[in-house]
Amino acid sequence: MDSNLRIGFIGAGNMAYGIAKGVLQSGDVPSSNVKVSAPSARNFGRFQELGVAVTHSNAELVSSCDLVFVAVKPHLITTILSEITDHVTRKHIIVSVAAGVTLATLQGLLPFDTVVLRLMPNLPCLVQQGALLFSRGTWARQEDGDLLRSLLQHCGLVEEGPEAWIDIHTGLSGSGVAFGAGQLLRDSGKHPAQLRSEVCTPGGTTIFGLHAMEQGGVRAATMTAVETATERAREMGRKSAPTATENRK
Repeated sequence: MDSNLRIGFIGAGNMAYGIAKGVLQSGDVPSSNVKVSAPSARNFGRFQELGVAVTHSNAELVSSCDLVFVAVKPHLITTILSEITDHVTRKHIIVSVAAGVTLATLQGLLPFDTVVLRLMPNLPCLVQQGALLFSRGTWARQEDGDLLRSLLQHCGLVEEGPEAWIDIHTGLSGSGVAFGAGQLLRDSGKHPAQLRSEVCTPGGTTIFGLHAMEQGGVRAATMTAVETATERAREMGRKSAPTATENRK
């Protein structure tokens, strides 16, 4: 791996932090080569403890990085990509972790032939016990996937698969950890209610799944929860799809 690789994170939430910790743990990428951007400084402290630079400018981050993780909520994807599209070049690798947002939508909002990968991590990345699945976009090469896999190897199990698997993975492994996160609960020292709030985005896949569990018995509801969370991921993707061609270059 190129030790000069510069990595950026747009978004300073739990997923960005968990991935950043894993990337830095490998020792292949120095903390001085990592930067995170967010509109608020609220979560900057823990990144700064890792030795990571911070900024409020997404454009600045993209201009100074080679590989950029877009770790924001799905409803913000259009706004964020519209903001950075003029700064994305052929040298960039864009990795989205937004649930439900398809590769077609991402590619439609970025310059033609941008290298895009879609990644679905989960909260146990925070303790390097995650399950991560990624898919490559139209212009992403095998070596781009190999690079991503190498960067994420300390976050947990990393696999590549067809995009059709991503929403299922979202419901089973992404949201599913909220339905039984034993090791994370043990290692974090946090109250279960706090962990639940950290993974339950209002209107997101996990809260839909948990609501389904509350509708009936645990065994039947567990199956329904995964199915409901998976369908919610697909629904979120359908809602974002109409904007796909608006900013195509």
